[in-house]
Amino acid sequence: MSKRILVLSTSPRIGGNSETLADVFIKGAEEAGHETKKICLYDKKIEFCKGCLGCQTTGKCILRDDAERIIAQMKAMDVLVFATPIYFYEMSGQMKTLLDRTNPLFPAEYEFRDIYLLATSADEEESSMEAAVKGLEGWISCFEKSRLAGVVRGTGADKKGAIEECGEALSAAYEMGRNV
Repeated sequence: MSKRILVLSTSPRIGGNSETLADVFIKGAEEAGHETKKICLYDKKIEFCKGCLGCQTTGKCILRDDAERIIAQMKAMDVLVFATPIYFYEMSGQMKTLLDRTNPLFPAEYEFRDIYLLATSADEEESSMEAAVKGLEGWISCFEKSRLAGVVRGTGADKKGAIEECGEALSAAYEMGRNV
């Protein structure tokens, strides 16, 4: 059964290592017959959540920026994939800002069930990504019909393009996409 997959590349860098993993995931998913869409945050304007909670009653954020359109697309997809570089042992600020802005989804009906994380870090240790995984798991816990379905950890990617030398991570991202 074909699934609708939204891949969110949250790196501030065009063509960065996490975006490369996202593209490989997409290739696997498309070859398996799934419908994919990729949104890159590096050219999007997303303001910080103001914490007013108005969205909890209206279903809409008071802020008018690119997050509004992204969240509408997230809501309608079967699968969400977040691709992020690890900065200071945590997800990118762009990813965290987007997650905070998804507050209107909390009381809403949403389609997504499976959520994947593709992470890259300069650090060689997979444990360097645990805080990012835990942060995403915390967000997912707010959506009782959803689950973290898989994580790819691309370690040792210390320079732009370095992920190309990480065959295991590339293969894992491709296979994860094929097996969504």
